[in-house]
Amino acid sequence: MHALFIGQTYIDVTFLADHMPSGDDKTVARDYAVSFGGNAVTAAFCCAKLGVVPDLLTSLADDWLGRMFLDMAAKYAIPVHGRKVRESSLSFVLPNNGKRAIIRCRDDDYLHPFPMLNTAGCRALHLDGHQGDAALHYARACRERGVLTSLDGGGLRDNTHELLEFIDVAICAERLAEQLEVTPESLLDLLKQKGVRIGGVTMGDRGMIWYDETGAVRHQPVLNVPSSVIIDTSGAGDVFHGAYVASYLQRPELSWAEHFDFARAASTFKIQHLGNEAGLPSQADIAAIRDHFAEAA
Repeated sequence: MHALFIGQTYIDVTFLADHMPSGDDKTVARDYAVSFGGNAVTAAFCCAKLGVVPDLLTSLADDWLGRMFLDMAAKYAIPVHGRKVRESSLSFVLPNNGKRAIIRCRDDDYLHPFPMLNTAGCRALHLDGHQGDAALHYARACRERGVLTSLDGGGLRDNTHELLEFIDVAICAERLAEQLEVTPESLLDLLKQKGVRIGGVTMGDRGMIWYDETGAVRHQPVLNVPSSVIIDTSGAGDVFHGAYVASYLQRPELSWAEHFDFARAASTFKIQHLGNEAGLPSQADIAAIRDHFAEAA
């Protein structure tokens, strides 16, 4: 096991449409994509595409969407440790003008306890807060063994504060700061107080503020991508997480500034493609993005 990702499985149906019908209206979408979804799940697929195949502990139902997901994972040779639920979770995603509206159907009523996995050789753990009991167990175990622990802090969950005490790298969405009723800068202070070594807050087209190995606060601007080529921003943050974990595993000697530069290029590739699978970059794609786009002013 190179790495372990823990999350919630979704099947995402993403479609481009000029408007959302209501009442008895109908419309025809311009394009669509069907793919895997979920924060840590998409991050795991990104990590695999970049050359480091992680194990994935995630929800799994014995239905046709669950079997579809297993086929998707098999394509990337990802070992799936399924935690049984009654029905698969589904997302309908509507990108619009650089944003995205989402309708989710989620079953997180797990029918069994989380599995106890052999994590020998594991060098990184990535969480998104789903499966709180499993997340806390493996975060504590990995922290004790000196294994890197990473958190996608996309929103406030019941165990967020407790989980942060076992996290090395936490990259949070601005939404978490809003839910805590603090500024992004104050959220960085909270992460430091929890003992998080590297912390950041992503702020959409305003980039990311984060603190490095010395505790110094830095700003990472977005790349200057014309709005005309932005198709689907959904999943961009998940790709960012998967890419920095892959970068850490492949080049642990690099600084976190370099890991995040790599991840920024990965997420820049994602937003130019419809759906999560089409938006997974290769190493060559990331190199091309870094050559082609400069930082925004």
